[in-house]
Amino acid sequence: MISTLLSIIFVYVFIVLGYMAKRIFKEDMSTKTLTLMSVYFLQPFVTIWGFSTAKLHTEHVYVPLLYLGIIFTLLLPTILLGRIIFENIKDRAIFSIAGFVGNTGNIGIPLGIALFGEQSVIYTTLINIANVFVVYIIGVYIYSRGSFSIRDSLFNIIKIPIIPASIIAIFININDIQLSPQIEEFFKMGAYAGIVLQLFLLGTFLQGIRIRELHPKLFLGTVSQKFILVPAATAFILNLTDLPLFVQGVIFMEMMTPLAVANINLASLYDCKPKDVTSLILITTLLFIPILFVLTYIIDHYYL
Repeated sequence: MISTLLSIIFVYVFIVLGYMAKRIFKEDMSTKTLTLMSVYFLQPFVTIWGFSTAKLHTEHVYVPLLYLGIIFTLLLPTILLGRIIFENIKDRAIFSIAGFVGNTGNIGIPLGIALFGEQSVIYTTLINIANVFVVYIIGVYIYSRGSFSIRDSLFNIIKIPIIPASIIAIFININDIQLSPQIEEFFKMGAYAGIVLQLFLLGTFLQGIRIRELHPKLFLGTVSQKFILVPAATAFILNLTDLPLFVQGVIFMEMMTPLAVANINLASLYDCKPKDVTSLILITTLLFIPILFVLTYIIDHYYL
């Protein structure tokens, strides 16, 4: 447990660096430029490298498909609920998708190793890959709808280079095409740069945010959805499957990870209240520390 917390803390040192950079250089440190660099240039590296870390096998495919199925099952009632609760279309968009874009990579993978051992890596990696499609298809559309028409929002999905990069990566993986060590190292360097830039970007948005200005409905709604409604619904759906308890536990854990930094990329890119999204990421990440002890208890007593 301590080693997991330390791993997470050291990773998020880059957030502090981003915060300091924005505080020192102010408007000279353009968050829009950093967002464009992340989404259009470095995130494709993260995607391709992610697919190269685990070989796709038929017996493993069911897990990310179930993960996606749970999200799609819960997404529609969440969107309908958002229409009832929020009048502001941007608040509605954030509530509808932010809770489903969890930090399945930077937190989910090391946390899986700590709770379940290294045998969880294949499942956490595939779930993280599935999350790429949640972020850059559903996420792009819903965050776009905060500022764009339906037509433009659909077009924004096509413009994102991560989707074609994912298709290429899947093709390489399925056909077992061997890449040279130099090319693998090239993608790994780009992926690490993308991960660092995402964390750095979060830090730049944290500078100057005012959590008090966050709409109470948006705060309570997103936090309740993330840590109460989604986990409860996930546990119920998993109980209906015949998956081994170990695998169910991995999926349950991933659904409880705090909001991903990728939310910042999309909220900033499509002008959907990036400051509010940053506040929600900060709050859910801090809340996840005490929740982690509750999660550990649930995993130990019900899934192991």
